[in-house]
Amino acid sequence: MTTKTKHTLRPFGQWESRITPELMAASIGLSDPHWDSDGQTLVWREERSGRGVLMAQPRGEAPYELSGEQSVRGGVGYGGGDFTVRDGLVVFSARDGRLYRRSLEAGFPQPITPAFGSVAAPQLSPGNRWVAFVHTYEGSDVLALVDAMGTHWPYKLAQGADFYMQPAWHPNGNGIAWVEWDHPKMPWGGTRLMYALLEGDQPQVQVLQHLAGGEDVPILQPAFSPDGRYLSYIRNEGEWDQLVLQDLKTGALTVLISDAAMLIPAWVQGVVVQAWSAESDRIYFLQTKAGRAELNQVDVKTGAVEPVDLAPYTALSHPAINSDGTIALAASAPTVSTRVISKSGKVVQIHQRSTSEAIPRADLPKPYEIQWTATDGAAVYGIYAPPTSSCFEGDGLPPVIVYIHGGPTSSVTIGYDLETAFFTNRGYGYLAVNYRGSTGYGRTYREALRGRWGELDVIDAAGAAQALIDQQLGNPDKLVIKGGSAGGYTVLNTLIHHPGLFKAGLCSYGVANLFTLAMDTHKFEERYTDSLVGPLPDAAEKYRAWSPVFHAEKIKDPVAIFQGEEDKVVPPSQSEEIVKMLRAKGVPHEYHLYPGEGHGFRKAETRQAFYQAIERFLLQYVIYG
Repeated sequence: MTTKTKHTLRPFGQWESRITPELMAASIGLSDPHWDSDGQTLVWREERSGRGVLMAQPRGEAPYELSGEQSVRGGVGYGGGDFTVRDGLVVFSARDGRLYRRSLEAGFPQPITPAFGSVAAPQLSPGNRWVAFVHTYEGSDVLALVDAMGTHWPYKLAQGADFYMQPAWHPNGNGIAWVEWDHPKMPWGGTRLMYALLEGDQPQVQVLQHLAGGEDVPILQPAFSPDGRYLSYIRNEGEWDQLVLQDLKTGALTVLISDAAMLIPAWVQGVVVQAWSAESDRIYFLQTKAGRAELNQVDVKTGAVEPVDLAPYTALSHPAINSDGTIALAASAPTVSTRVISKSGKVVQIHQRSTSEAIPRADLPKPYEIQWTATDGAAVYGIYAPPTSSCFEGDGLPPVIVYIHGGPTSSVTIGYDLETAFFTNRGYGYLAVNYRGSTGYGRTYREALRGRWGELDVIDAAGAAQALIDQQLGNPDKLVIKGGSAGGYTVLNTLIHHPGLFKAGLCSYGVANLFTLAMDTHKFEERYTDSLVGPLPDAAEKYRAWSPVFHAEKIKDPVAIFQGEEDKVVPPSQSEEIVKMLRAKGVPHEYHLYPGEGHGFRKAETRQAFYQAIERFLLQYVIYG
């Protein structure tokens, strides 16, 4: 017989919580599981207080660290594409801009490229003789090759495009595929899938083919079948995505999967959403439905699709298939912390966990998707998590954090999220808004923000507040808007255009001045505003109308601003312009500048200070204010 725990009645937002800023700071990031080609060792990346670490685990043994004193981090754009492993050899990108090699046996990492520029997406050729990788230096990106011993100077294999990503070797080692694109496109707007045949003792391109993609057709993640017959890739042509199979001998194309949400915006290198079986008869692929990820397998001959049961996990990334069919992924669920897992038959093994697992499941929220109708009649979506505690309950309607994700071409899915739990366990609701422009709801939805950034996202943020009121999910007098980067831009614009709708705002490294953003941001996004707002100088009027800095005097509600001192995407000057205006107008505000941090906070001490500051700010201005 079980006894139901009695909850103490306490005002929302004042619940005691064991999900402390210290616990938040102690969690680690887990990503990118890879199998070695012999199927005996699993390798993955961990993020520990801003340091990237590679871990390896042979079958039946405990994991051990591979990367030594180096911090494993791809340095092209937002990073990603950190490492590769084949035949007992690991090659990884390091923060110092070099590629390193390390045997899975004992040994120290050894550099194989010189220290200039930045590198990402290393891929070992069959036989481990060559490494293909993406290199950037002084604004020029190339696809490069270096011998795996690092004996010779790297050389350019392909150049001329503005960007490169996702190189993949043909199993015979004589061919390589990659994705490239040019300004002003982003990789989810239009890319080219290229395939090169190589010849020579020092391989050079002899035949180059443009296989797929184009001006308005993005391609994601080329992958060769192990037998070398096929090349598969994700394509977005029309409203939804397709998994396409190309016979390399005949050129015949087969659309294996259509009308699915599979294309993940390639904000980073190394995105993986599909993986071949060792027998070349099946492809495993991820798709998203109603905010949840699913893994399926499709038979390449019959097209028959079967789901892979990974319950209870709802958030999945980077599937990797072993030679014996074992599947590895990074996975989580709302009440199950992020793990590196593998599944063989019906047996699931947990290789690493991101947290201490100290938080009782009764203290973790169970989010679900909600939707509402915008003022122009469009459907808009969000993920709502109600206040959740094993000890407390509240009376009436709770305060709610309305979270605006970054990108803006990104999305929020249903999985384990300590930040959500940090708020819900204190008695706040938490609504993550997948406003128009977000991925996962079709191409029309994703492209709706083109030319309307600063307008539609603000409409949908305000609509989220109204939906909370209409659906009786939140206290209309205690709503908070929160976001970072592009989400911070929406926070500022919403506070400007809808004063009083939110009790307070939380803005992290938010865009404040579209003019200086276009001039000062990093290469990857320096033309992004061409599509989101319009090209300069023609769209200068829009840039001024939708830049928060020119209208900051309209902000009346308290706002806390957080900024990394070394941010190259949204430089500190963006936040400081807003802070100057708030100070001049006497608007209640806080400004927190974190040394050594860039675009996003990675250090444990920073993350701890960040959540401590937020908790104090909300108590002062929302709960007691």
